[in-house]
Amino acid sequence: MIVWINGSFGAGKTTTSKALVGLIPGSRVFDTEEVGHMLYHVLGPLQEGGNFQHWPPWRSLVVETARQLLAYTGGTLVIPQTVLVEEYWAELSEGLGQLGVPVRHFVLHTDAQTLTRRIEADTPAIVRWRLDHVAVYQAALPWLRHAAEVIDTTDTPPDEVARLIAAKVAVTGSS
Repeated sequence: MIVWINGSFGAGKTTTSKALVGLIPGSRVFDTEEVGHMLYHVLGPLQEGGNFQHWPPWRSLVVETARQLLAYTGGTLVIPQTVLVEEYWAELSEGLGQLGVPVRHFVLHTDAQTLTRRIEADTPAIVRWRLDHVAVYQAALPWLRHAAEVIDTTDTPPDEVARLIAAKVAVTGSS
């Protein structure tokens, strides 16, 4: 199975994913940003404004890496990655769907005020970049609501969100 944790930058995807792997036996985090970092060494950070998601090789390599990892280890891959371009999600989703494993897509969502407060409490070097993407996330919400299960994290800590997702995934796995 693949559990994709989407949401705005700073929404708690990484923290939730780390908690989630402790709740789903045989699961591991697959950080797809590492695929992007690898491509930076080949394509350079100036390509497409430095956003690796714009590179078609990133999307196809994420799918292929997931395929290889699942073939090698089995179990569940938990992928904490923001994807805000609908066409990119469609490409990823179609490719992952062809792997023959269930894909559960969740969006961690909070109101803009809470999200801004969380981002401003983060590492100073990334605060401006994350704040600049809040509007992009808000614009993507209509299609995200159709493509994923949205989980409100406004008043819910990451460990509780992880327990909720684990319970939802367990129900899917048993049906």
